[in-house]
Amino acid sequence: MNRKLTIALACAAICFAACKKNTSTPPAEVEAAWSSSAQWGTWTNGGYTLYNNIWGSGAGSQTIWANSYSNWGIWANHPNTGGIKSYPNCTRNVNRALSSLNSLTSSISVTSPSGGAWESAYDVWDNNHQHEIMLWMNYTGNSDGSGNVKPISYNWNSAGNPIPVYTNVSVGGATWNVFRGNNGSNNVYSFLRTSKTNNTTVDIRAIANYIKNLGWFGNITVGDVQFGYEITSSYGTNGAGLQWTTNSYSVSFN
Repeated sequence: MNRKLTIALACAAICFAACKKNTSTPPAEVEAAWSSSAQWGTWTNGGYTLYNNIWGSGAGSQTIWANSYSNWGIWANHPNTGGIKSYPNCTRNVNRALSSLNSLTSSISVTSPSGGAWESAYDVWDNNHQHEIMLWMNYTGNSDGSGNVKPISYNWNSAGNPIPVYTNVSVGGATWNVFRGNNGSNNVYSFLRTSKTNNTTVDIRAIANYIKNLGWFGNITVGDVQFGYEITSSYGTNGAGLQWTTNSYSVSFN
């Protein structure tokens, strides 16, 4: 092999390695039963619906994949700018009056990245979408609401951080700081775990009854129970994006 060709091949190999390292492409999910990079990509399985749900302005790329409603994941490469970009999630519809529920629980086991700005959270809705209960399991920030991502709140301090209505509330199998606010479309009640977790079971019925007993809503009809990842930024090292994996997830009620 002549010297010029050897040098050319070596340069090509170096370029390929560098480009491969910095390419912002999702991991291969060739074994997944379903995947989508569409903004509103959806898939129904086992009575649940998965949504890619890229809804915020200035969003980047995002791919959702799933083997089942219980085992699914996200690759996302959203820029380091403010504002929520997406909430990829898996939803189960309950459609039961709160007073008629004997139990409503959910369990998760997930793997989440160390970087970015995001929270893994439940969104629990009433059927009329007037009331939204957010249960923050893990997040980039502090339990008092300060940090990269912050809950919706009526009250804020001089440092620009939301003020919880109640602190260290033990209900539903965990201890939370509780925030109350409105996003312009519906009331939002945010429960931030004081200890972050990727593996837990939460008693959603107990939390809904706690809110009802405060007088913030009445005997609502519980609609969608969603669990997913609300992502503000996920650029990652060298712009390679970040990954979340839901190893198991279920919602149970009777």
